[in-house]
Amino acid sequence: MTTPSTARFVVFAFVAGFLATLVFNQSAGFVLNKVGIAPPGFTAWALDPVPPWGVPTIVSKAFWGGLWAVLLGLVLRFTRGGAYWASWILLGAVLPSLVGIFIVPPLKGLPIPDFATRFPFGASVNGAWGFGTALILRLTGTARRQ
Repeated sequence: MTTPSTARFVVFAFVAGFLATLVFNQSAGFVLNKVGIAPPGFTAWALDPVPPWGVPTIVSKAFWGGLWAVLLGLVLRFTRGGAYWASWILLGAVLPSLVGIFIVPPLKGLPIPDFATRFPFGASVNGAWGFGTALILRLTGTARRQ
């Protein structure tokens, strides 16, 4: 199978990350919330408006999921086999979670949340997102098989 062009790959990666947020990330959050593991105030598929443009929270999360998929997709584009799946799950779990804990809150003028309570949840839902993104890329033929 030939490698898709970079522009085509970026578009497919964005769509895969967007969809993986809606399905895998939010479903994992929903399940963790139902078993009492989610942080206080977490709502899956939340529609609350996000400043400054007032888009629904879920659309904002899916947009960022798409951007993360482009970034990780370009880095992981040529991984194969078990490394493909492990890389998407592990990097998907760790990187967005660390950014969500240590970078995003200060940019919003908020304090950094407690790492011990936020990281396990973030890593779980974002790991599910990483798996989902990898799966969608593989099913669409965008990610090359080994």
